[in-house]
Amino acid sequence: MHSSVATLISLLVTRVMPSFYIIIILISLPLNALALVNFTCRIREKKPAVIYMAHLACVDLLFTLLLPLKIHYQMNASDWVFGEAACRVLTAAYYCYMYCSILLMMSMSVDRLLAVAFPITSLTWRSKRKATCVCVLVWLLALAGTVPLLSIAQTFNIKDVGVTCHDVLYHTQLYAYLFFILSCLYFFLPLVVTLVSYSTMIHVLTTRNKHLKSSSSDKRRRAVIMTVAVLIEFVMCFAPTNGILFYHCVRLATRGRGEEGKYYLIALCLGSASVFLDPLLYYYGSSQYRKLIRSLIWWRKTISITTPSITNSQTKSSNLSCSLNCIQLPVLNE
Repeated sequence: MHSSVATLISLLVTRVMPSFYIIIILISLPLNALALVNFTCRIREKKPAVIYMAHLACVDLLFTLLLPLKIHYQMNASDWVFGEAACRVLTAAYYCYMYCSILLMMSMSVDRLLAVAFPITSLTWRSKRKATCVCVLVWLLALAGTVPLLSIAQTFNIKDVGVTCHDVLYHTQLYAYLFFILSCLYFFLPLVVTLVSYSTMIHVLTTRNKHLKSSSSDKRRRAVIMTVAVLIEFVMCFAPTNGILFYHCVRLATRGRGEEGKYYLIALCLGSASVFLDPLLYYYGSSQYRKLIRSLIWWRKTISITTPSITNSQTKSSNLSCSLNCIQLPVLNE
C-alpha cells in the first residue's frame, strides 16, 4: 500500500486528528458565539475593528459547525459516506474559511496600521461603511476562489480504504494550477501585506514610547505584545498549509511525486486551531473582559453563599449589565 494512502487509515488520522477537532469544537463554539453576540449586540459603536472581528467570528463559527462531518469521516477510517455533493461543499468550505480568515486578518492589520500611524488623518478612511464594503469584498473573493472546487470531483474509491474525500486526487495538473494561483493570491500576497503592516506598527509603537507616561507606555507595550501574538498566529496556522500546498503544486506541475500529502493533512488540522485562537487573541485579550469574568464568578459565588435581597439583586444585575455593555476591545483594537 502506498504510504500516503496508508496514512489515511493510520492512528494519527483516525484517532488523534478527530480528537483535536473535537477539542476545537468544544472551545471554539462558545468563544466565537459569545464574541459574535458581543460584537453585534453589546457594542453599540461599530468601529472598523469591531466590524472586521464580527465577520471573523462568523467565519470561525460557520467552519466549526462543519467539523463534525470531518470528524466522522476520519474516525470512519477515511471512508466518506455522505456523497459527492457534501464532500465538495466541505472541501470548498474549508478553503473558503481559510482564505476568508487570511484576507480579514490582512484587512485588520492595515486598519490597525492606519489607526496607529495616522490616528487623525485616517478617521475619514476608517469608516463603518468602508469597513463593511471591505468585508463584503473579502467574502466575495473567498467564494470566487473556492467555487472551482464545487465543480470538480472530490471523492475517489481507493482499495483498502474506501471512498476518500479530497485526500487522494488524480486530476493533478488542474489542481496544481488552481492551488498555485490560490496560494499566491490568497496567502503569500496577504502575508507580505500583513508582515509589513505589523512590522511598521511595532516600529511606530516602540519609537513613540520614549515621550509617554508610564501608563501610556504600558498600554503600548501590551499593544506590541498583542501585535506580535497575532502575527505569530497568522504564520503558525496558515503558513504550513499554504507552504506545503505550494510545494506540492510545483512538484505536480513538474510531474514529480512526493510524500508531502501526509504532512499536508497534519498542516490542515493544525491550521484549524485558528478558530479558537482568534477569539482568544482578538476578543478576550482585554482587561475589561477579565474584569467581567471575575465579576461573574464573584456574583455566582455570592448567590451560592447567601440569598440576596431584591435591592441587592437589582444592584448586582445593574452592575453586571453595565459590565457587559461597557466591555471594550483589547489595546490592539482600540
